[in-house]
Amino acid sequence: MTPQPPTPHPLLDVDEVPELEPHLRTVGEVFRAFRTQDSGCVSYGVQLPDGTRSFVKEATTDAAHRSLDRAWAFHRSVRHPAIVPQLHRIALRDGRTATVMPWREGESLHTPADRSHPDSPRSRFRALPVSRVLAALDRLLDAHLAVEAAGQVAVDLYDGSLLYDFRAAELHLIDLDEYRPGPFVLTTDRLPGSRRFMAPEEWRRGAVIDRRTTVYVLGRAARLLLGADDDERAFRGTTAQAAVIERATRPDPGERFPGVGELTTAWRAAAA
Repeated sequence: MTPQPPTPHPLLDVDEVPELEPHLRTVGEVFRAFRTQDSGCVSYGVQLPDGTRSFVKEATTDAAHRSLDRAWAFHRSVRHPAIVPQLHRIALRDGRTATVMPWREGESLHTPADRSHPDSPRSRFRALPVSRVLAALDRLLDAHLAVEAAGQVAVDLYDGSLLYDFRAAELHLIDLDEYRPGPFVLTTDRLPGSRRFMAPEEWRRGAVIDRRTTVYVLGRAARLLLGADDDERAFRGTTAQAAVIERATRPDPGERFPGVGELTTAWRAAAA
């Protein structure tokens, strides 16, 4: 018998569609829709007939289109189990694009509306044993060793980029769309990002953005994830870990760890 050609995948083998959402509803079930996003994107969770799930993100503005283009280049250069990859791009009739990613279970740790509620993802994360928080932080650092090795720097990393699967005790990194090759000189008044995570140089036109900027952002992530409240009055880590965070987040980039590798070595020594 002549072997039958494989059936085309309804998302990964499609290069162009007139409109995204009607296509998604034709090939599967749209079980989630994220329509109000600061990024200018609309995203969908789609379950196909074979039971597999995908996350599909569509650019609806010119800025979002540029961001997705940047993200596509980033994901071609960086691979890590914690980083949810972009697998395929679909061209849309309006000249913009959509990207297809695997669906990951989890909850965003960015919950501004109800962050103090005991049932919010952030409160539940803070209630975890410290060992589980440290495991999540180690995975975050390990992913950024891959980012650094690829010559990329972190831009717009914040708790909205952190998807935590409480059942599997696993951290996933999403929406790294603003990461870019570095070092580079900031040509605008500021970079996109959350004030709670951003380094001082990210606010200065003409500043150099490099590995030490990534070090700062990771130091802030460690401080906030090991915190017990939004006001940063309480800290669940050790004195040695606090010292690593203090050096990582110094205002002068020259006084920080020179790179993610050195930060990770110091952090793991403090954790041990």
